[in-house]
Amino acid sequence: MTSRLAAAKRVVVKVGSALLVDQKTGTLKSSWLSSLVDDLADLKVKGADVILVSSGAIALGRRTLGLPTGKLKLEQKQASAAVGQIALAQAWAEALRTRNIVAAQVLVTLTDTEERRRYLNARATLSTLLEQGAVPVINENDTVATSEIRYGDNDRLGARVASMMSADVLVLLSDIDGLYSAPPNQKGAKFIPEVAAITPEVEAMAGKPVSGVGSGGMITKIEAGKIALSGGCHMVIASGHELHPLQRIMSGERCTWFLAEANALQARKRWIAGTLQPVGHLIVDDGAKAALDKGKSLLPAGVKKVEGNFQRGDTVSIMLGHKEFARGLVAYDAEDARKMAGHKSAEVAKLVGVDRGSELVHRDDLVML
Repeated sequence: MTSRLAAAKRVVVKVGSALLVDQKTGTLKSSWLSSLVDDLADLKVKGADVILVSSGAIALGRRTLGLPTGKLKLEQKQASAAVGQIALAQAWAEALRTRNIVAAQVLVTLTDTEERRRYLNARATLSTLLEQGAVPVINENDTVATSEIRYGDNDRLGARVASMMSADVLVLLSDIDGLYSAPPNQKGAKFIPEVAAITPEVEAMAGKPVSGVGSGGMITKIEAGKIALSGGCHMVIASGHELHPLQRIMSGERCTWFLAEANALQARKRWIAGTLQPVGHLIVDDGAKAALDKGKSLLPAGVKKVEGNFQRGDTVSIMLGHKEFARGLVAYDAEDARKMAGHKSAEVAKLVGVDRGSELVHRDDLVML
């Protein structure tokens, strides 16, 4: 189990408020933050992409504004987030800079991963940051998000990001070391080291939030597990109280692993093939069919005809004559696809006025039927 994290090529790490911010003083736990960043740097040295999902903005901001302890009103939370997010981003940027790593702040709301076009834009931005070696630091945009458009907790946000970015492992660092059959302080509660499927019995093991600072709990972690596993991403819940929490996972420290049946790419292609209904057709030539059979992307030069009125990110059928042989998520709107059809990749930007790459359907977004 421990080798899964060490071998992962893309890792999303979620950090809770209670780990990052001292409950009594409302200040950052600098030593802990530094040790975690050392762990993240080690993962990057091993060749992994790293994405952070960090809570803590409200906890930091409320102290700066002098707000009292206890439950805050919505407008107080949003004001605290506005102030605290600056301090949070600065802390991550400075800590990562000492390891020669560039940090990027990304604030999101629920619609950014639920609406197709926003989802694609968010994925493209994060992919570009990772290609450049940066570490995106993601948080919910609490300053503007209302209850109707909120994730509600960063466990589920972390899972959405992990699924969107086809991560191998989602790490939920928490103030509990994993899943128990009952509340850990209850007599007879048994530790669960591995979960192969999230069944009703597993869901029944979840308790109420245990943190005095954050908004999560085991219930939200189980919900996060459903999202992550459906996207082909393993998830691990581990205690973050000690220094170097990721190293402790890899060295065999007690934690709970939730195991995905398929890897991220397999799960994504299964989703494309079996869940999404095509809204258009791309009729291709024999050369394009042969290229796709070899695992290549669909380039505009091989497209003879475009049918339907689809938007970027929609599902299209890829056809040879009247027979569908593949299906995928198209990278351009129908209008632009028609302009590109039959042309060389180098001409794309000139033809449509925007360059989202030379692929009309990328091989990672395409499944052979």
